[in-house]
Amino acid sequence: MFEPNMFLAAMNNEDSNNNHNYNHEDNNNNNEIFLRDEEFDSANTKSGSENQEGGSGNDQDNHHPNKKKRYHRHTQLQIQEMEAFFKECPHPDDKQRKQLSRELGLEPLQVKFWFQNKRTQMKNHHERHENSHLRAENEKLRGDNLRYREALANSSCPNCGGPTVIGEMSFDEHQLRLENARLREEIDRISAIAAKYVGKPVSNYPLMSPPPLPPRPLELAMGNFGGDVYGNNPTDLFKSITAPTESDKPLIIDLAVAAMEELMRMTQVDEPLWKSLVLDEEEYVRTFPRGIGPKPAGFRTEASRESVVVIMNHVNIVEILMDVNQWSVVFAGMVSRAMTLAVLSTGVAGNYNGALQVMSAEFQVPTPLVPTRETYFARYCKQQADGSWAVVDISLDSIQPNPPVRCRRRASGCLIQEMPNGYSKVTWVEHVEVDDRGVHDLYKHMVSTGHAFGAKRWVAILDRQCERLASVMATNISSGEVGVITNQEGRRSMLKLAERMVISFCAGVSASTAHTWTTLSGTGAEDVRVMTRKSVDDPGRPPGIVLSAATSFWIPVPPKRVFDFLRDENSRNEWDILSNGGVVQEMAHIANGRDTGNCVSLLRVNSANSSQSNMLILQESCTDPTASFVIYAPVDIVAMNIVLNGGDPDYVALLPSGFAILPDGNANGGGEGGSLLTVAFQILVDSVPTAKLSLGSVATVNNLIACTVERIKAAMSCETA
Repeated sequence: MFEPNMFLAAMNNEDSNNNHNYNHEDNNNNNEIFLRDEEFDSANTKSGSENQEGGSGNDQDNHHPNKKKRYHRHTQLQIQEMEAFFKECPHPDDKQRKQLSRELGLEPLQVKFWFQNKRTQMKNHHERHENSHLRAENEKLRGDNLRYREALANSSCPNCGGPTVIGEMSFDEHQLRLENARLREEIDRISAIAAKYVGKPVSNYPLMSPPPLPPRPLELAMGNFGGDVYGNNPTDLFKSITAPTESDKPLIIDLAVAAMEELMRMTQVDEPLWKSLVLDEEEYVRTFPRGIGPKPAGFRTEASRESVVVIMNHVNIVEILMDVNQWSVVFAGMVSRAMTLAVLSTGVAGNYNGALQVMSAEFQVPTPLVPTRETYFARYCKQQADGSWAVVDISLDSIQPNPPVRCRRRASGCLIQEMPNGYSKVTWVEHVEVDDRGVHDLYKHMVSTGHAFGAKRWVAILDRQCERLASVMATNISSGEVGVITNQEGRRSMLKLAERMVISFCAGVSASTAHTWTTLSGTGAEDVRVMTRKSVDDPGRPPGIVLSAATSFWIPVPPKRVFDFLRDENSRNEWDILSNGGVVQEMAHIANGRDTGNCVSLLRVNSANSSQSNMLILQESCTDPTASFVIYAPVDIVAMNIVLNGGDPDYVALLPSGFAILPDGNANGGGEGGSLLTVAFQILVDSVPTAKLSLGSVATVNNLIACTVERIKAAMSCETA
């Protein structure tokens, strides 16, 4: 029980030593003193009577023998003022308490104890709220755990259709689930720490770079052309797709494991699933009832399978496929852009066995007339029991349906088997459902027959690129042939420069949503399409305004003949207007494949025009059964000397132009069919990035590309005559 004499002693002690206030919370926050106002008033009244002149405690007791304790209540105004002050300063010092007591007509100790009680009340309130929140989170986790158990109990085996048993879980699936549990615990731990110190849980941030700035159109005297700044490539899909949430990860793992089983059967089983390399869709649905759901309305199925033996170790192929940067470079003719959004597993035992990634990619055809295919998918790698490797993709649009996509990848990928002498056998399956109603009539047959995006296209690129990489690593270069570059460092630098040129050309000629084409004239298939770009702070491109122009058309000449005509330096003056009829001479070359057409060349234009006497042309020509390219760019002699001596090629400015030659898909009955030819130019129209594009520049480029097309048609018609 509280005794007044003890309170008086405490007050006397406070007067004698200001460093020992009655505020015990400075020594121990968890042991605050509680004093009721009525007790304070009772003690203060009694002590005051004892100090009055001529009075005594006994007299006071005699006058009021049965006096009850008087309870003091704060007025509403006092409470409001202290509440307002508490919001600004929960811990007032002595000076503030005395000032507040004078204003409210209270004793300083009354103010002090009111603030102590208020702080304790707020602390208890926060603890009750936190406990309630934790109970709700606990109930949510219990519910999630129960749903997962029920889903696991009701799951069925993809092979036999019967119920699964935990003991029958594959090793790689078990590793993925362990990794998922570890990541969940780590996120929960970090979130708890952040909530303790910051006051709110950690958000789920996507594993992707910040969204780029939107493209800025360049003004023209009679309108705006679609413009872009190099390096800024926004799209709706790439901007809106985010990393998967924790609740999505178990579903992604299940889809990936089922897709791997499906891919293995698709690569190894023939009839009745495949009939003459054509997929039987009814048999497919019966064989694989699970998956990503039924085909959307208006979508068309494309399914193909192809095998090839390539000159590359199977481990290196797996590394290329699982590294998004290497994959984008090797398949630059197909992949315009790609990014990894999340890595759910990096694999086990120091390799990619069990690796699982969430990715987004844009697939292209080198022409503005075929829309790109944007997909959001999981990529899963697994080593099989026989030592072979498999990499499978499966669409995740069922998990993240917005924005809606026009292309869904069912189980697609490849089986990689080791062969002697560093070779590998690759069996590729490409199985997609796509809405291709935006394809131009000129390319519809080619796309529908699978020549544009099918498995044959993928393995043809892989085969050619493996030969190119082998050429980069080659050391036994014969020096007997004239013009062959034998310097190992010089070869690598020149091939690296040519590779960057090819990537830039392919990315700039397609219908990627990263840039906008504007049609200049006409209504036919040979319309010229242009776009403008600003080149700023990029050592690999000249600074200023770059005008790109492209057109696609059909000619009744086989692709092989068109390719040989365009890559031959002896016939270059028949179509190259910029050479001014001068003789073109090959100064050096690097062969990078079995086909003689696969090579990198350095050409000199011997023109009567003295301004072009120092101009060299870097050219790469490459061909395979599905596509051929002749890509070139003017280069400076001084810069090329540095490259040929093994210098860094990244600082050589390039503006590539060239040709993409595709078969039209009509090679039936032993005939070779015609060619779909895309001509594309990039021209620096002004070296000042802030300048406005003039109508004269657009007209010049339009005339240039039209004259080039006419010259090619005339030369080809003479050959066929």
